[in-house]
This record gives sequence, structure tokens and C-alpha cells, in this order.
Amino acid sequence: MTVLVDDPAWPAHGRLWSHLISDESLDELHAFAAANDIPRRAFDLDHYDVPADALVRLVASGAVHVGGKELTRRLIASGLRVRARDRL
Repeated sequence: MTVLVDDPAWPAHGRLWSHLISDESLDELHAFAAANDIPRRAFDLDHYDVPADALVRLVASGAVHVGGKELTRRLIASGLRVRARDRL
């Protein structure tokens, strides 16, 4: 089981954001996020949006830093991906 975080490349609310995912289970993802003080409101169906300033802390806690394409590939392979057209 691996928790992954990508490069902060998504602008919103005056800052850049990364995505935090699990390649195994949402339970693992939620547990990791809770242990690292990432609020549940940051969860978006298959990932957490995390601010750029959390990246170093998340990696120090065990998240694997990958590029955005690798993160997307791993999320799709996990079967946890929620496609844009399936989002309500």
C-alpha cells in the first residue's frame, strides 16, 4: 500500500495545491490524511487536495512524491479513480 502526492500545480484560493491519493484503499488514504491533519473537507471523491506547503511534511510522513502523470496512472490502476464524467 502506498500513499502518493504529486507536484503542487493546481491554483486555487491564492495558492498551489497537490493531490494526495492511495493506490490501495480509501481507508488507507483517510487514515493517512487524518494522521497528518488534512481535514476531511479536502477530500474530493478519490483524492485529497493539499496545499503546497504540506508537501514536505507529507513526504516526511511516508507519502511518495511522484509527478502528476504517475499519480493519475496509479490512481486509475488502483480502481479508485472517479472519472470527471461520473462526478456530480
